[in-house]
Amino acid sequence: MSRPAPWWRSAVIYQVYIRSFADANGDGVGDIAGIRSRLPYLSSLGVDAIWINPWYKSPMADHGYDVADYREIDPLFGTVAEAELLIEEAHRYGIRVIPDIVPNHTSDQHAWFRAALAAGPGSPERERYVFRPGRGPGGAEPPNDWVSCFGGPAWTRLPDGEWYLHLFAPEQPDLNWEHPEVRAEFESILRFWFSRGVDGFRIDVAHGLVKDPELPDLPPRQEPAVLGPLSRRDSAEARPRQHVDHPHWDRDEVHEIYRAWRRVADEFPGDRSFVAEAWADTPERLAAYVRSDGLHTAFNFDFLMASWDAKDVRAVIDDSLAMLGAVGAPATWVLSNHDVMRHPSRYGRATVKRWVANEPYRPEGPLDLELGTRRSRAAALLMLALPGGAYIYQGEELGLPEVEELPEAVLQDPIWERSGHTDRGRDGCRVPIPWSGRTSPFGFSPEGAFAAPWLPQPAEWGQRSVEAQTGDETSMLELYRSALSLRREHPALGDGSLAWLGAPAGVLAFSRDPGFLCVVNLSAEAYRLPEHTSVLLASAPLEDGLLAPDQAVWLEV
Repeated sequence: MSRPAPWWRSAVIYQVYIRSFADANGDGVGDIAGIRSRLPYLSSLGVDAIWINPWYKSPMADHGYDVADYREIDPLFGTVAEAELLIEEAHRYGIRVIPDIVPNHTSDQHAWFRAALAAGPGSPERERYVFRPGRGPGGAEPPNDWVSCFGGPAWTRLPDGEWYLHLFAPEQPDLNWEHPEVRAEFESILRFWFSRGVDGFRIDVAHGLVKDPELPDLPPRQEPAVLGPLSRRDSAEARPRQHVDHPHWDRDEVHEIYRAWRRVADEFPGDRSFVAEAWADTPERLAAYVRSDGLHTAFNFDFLMASWDAKDVRAVIDDSLAMLGAVGAPATWVLSNHDVMRHPSRYGRATVKRWVANEPYRPEGPLDLELGTRRSRAAALLMLALPGGAYIYQGEELGLPEVEELPEAVLQDPIWERSGHTDRGRDGCRVPIPWSGRTSPFGFSPEGAFAAPWLPQPAEWGQRSVEAQTGDETSMLELYRSALSLRREHPALGDGSLAWLGAPAGVLAFSRDPGFLCVVNLSAEAYRLPEHTSVLLASAPLEDGLLAPDQAVWLEV
């Protein structure tokens, strides 16, 4: 008998941004106990696993992506014992648990970095990070022209004259992955959490870690990505992308690290897995992360960034399936996450252009949320019908839009300060989600909570809460529940392949065996559905056998 396919090849994984998911103790910030209290909801939604953003001990300069201790849970969120209890309870619900791991940098409060500061220039302690003397008279200029992803220079000078590298905030010094102690420490951290039952890890900035040892200046006009890939592809008609050798992103040497991590994962039973946040400039470069001896899956950011254009979307799907399939890896599809504008607000503009990922995303024109919601419903059915796995960002199943009007006084993302108040950052997609009730905190915090949610919730979110949408067959929540239920039941869905069918410009139609057909209308005209035996699910009511613009349908054939 052949071995069943690993769970991660077709899993639907729900992203929990822990600060904003559920607050159990009333301090206005989500926590592990809050996640445990919502496991029945996640089970009823029908997801296979949860990915939890960093829960480690941290000063929270970047909301947990600045880790001070990888083997401790931050008191804001709970304890290691609570994490172990969450893992155990989630497994009883059939839900796997995937925490974040942050290997590119630590917090400046990590014991290693504190020791490096105390030891001084030339010390063994500093070799674990990237310290260098400056350039120019007295070493007063940074060692090179690298720029932080959060704005400003990627170097900070210390009183002793040396500079240290931080591709993100100054509170996040980059590790030196050429140092054997760094590699050994992270393999030990993986084993620590694998032995406590986690089912895998999402790897933050997986395309980082390794730097050119010469630390050269950037090539002309080549700038570091702002949480995105290294080149632009503005439309379906854009030039074919080419790989650009970069001094600190997506270097070939990083794969040696992940081959070692794969060997660690293989020490443990149960198909433990990794998913890479790897921004690569070509599909071929992305596929290199998920070869058979490397990581298991990688986020498909090209799909997230695609314009609302059938030709563009199909090109992304074809490229992804071809390149990943060539190395035997499944695709993983995603529409939103904690770093980008929520997709109802991206799609809710009259023209949705491909996101230029080496620039901050700035929407064009006024928001038509009804349009954005209609397109989001169609996009959800498209994503969940494609071969491979999928990620759902908390609140997308509620149709939550970006909160674009947060007062400047409440913004907390370091991008806001580092950009000189020119980029509002990512807080708008991180607002705590609504569960019940008509007024804030909408069930996010318990009744009588002593603190307001850490970011303010819009007053109208009561009508978007889980409570308000449950049982409403027209709601986004029930659409997701139905789609996930069908995805589990229908033998054609999950891992596998697809076959494109003939369709007019602006319409995507593909079949999956046995007996499944997905049609998505991205055009401005209604489309008459092909022959079928029944309608399994539609993103909006069908009229006279026509698929309206910005609508999708699953058919039995």
